[in-house]
Amino acid sequence: MTRPRPNSSLILGGALVTMLIAFGAFGPILIHRDPMAIDLGRVLAGPSVAHPFGCDALGRDVLARLVEGARLSLAISIAVVGLSLVFGVAVGGLAGLAGGTVDSIVMRFVDIVLAFPGFLLAIALAAILGPGLADLVIALAAMGWTGYARLVRGEVLSMREREYVAAAVALGAPRRRILFRHMIPGLAGPLAVQATFGVGGIIVAEASLSFLGLGALPPTPSWGNMLEAGRAFILVAPHLTTAPGLAIGLSVLGFNLLGDGLAQWAGTRS
Repeated sequence: MTRPRPNSSLILGGALVTMLIAFGAFGPILIHRDPMAIDLGRVLAGPSVAHPFGCDALGRDVLARLVEGARLSLAISIAVVGLSLVFGVAVGGLAGLAGGTVDSIVMRFVDIVLAFPGFLLAIALAAILGPGLADLVIALAAMGWTGYARLVRGEVLSMREREYVAAAVALGAPRRRILFRHMIPGLAGPLAVQATFGVGGIIVAEASLSFLGLGALPPTPSWGNMLEAGRAFILVAPHLTTAPGLAIGLSVLGFNLLGDGLAQWAGTRS
């Protein structure tokens, strides 16, 4: 009997994601620095023992601001993925279970939303709603639910022909109960993979909107607005853009590797 190959994507992705969560959760306890504290004597100071990632144009500690940016990115990503998941599962599941005209109407609406470039749709909604964290979550969720709806609808269409679903229908179980009691638990694996990839995408989208001034506004630390603020000093203080850029890149890499590893693990178990 051959031993299964180690899932390197799952291991590396899990390690990166765990480090990111620990960085956001325990960073303020370990660093003991106020990310808002201004020190004009250390304006644009480079990395040092006291400030490992240097200071920004107002003398604020970049590492402390990276920690707050990690907490913000994780909170927004989890909120957006949660809202997208709940709405997408409900819409896609009920459409697939109903079938016929209801399914056609709902999926045509999903196709219309998908016809718009997702990021441009988020920019338009963020511009309409205005800058702010709550409005940012709504704008990002509005572009993210369609993927979950299509995934769940396709799976429900195949699952509703199975014997246990037919038995529940014959016993008179309501559609909502059939969907959430008998079908959705079987979709936990694919939804977990989709959600993991989704978190990485939301981190990039949130940073991009904050970079454009449509997300978190200064002085609230966000990786996106940290990049925008450091852009003017890229030649004299490159650490201002390098640090948040690496944070975004490693975070997205971690979630993408974790999603790929989960997909491989689910495939070996099926």
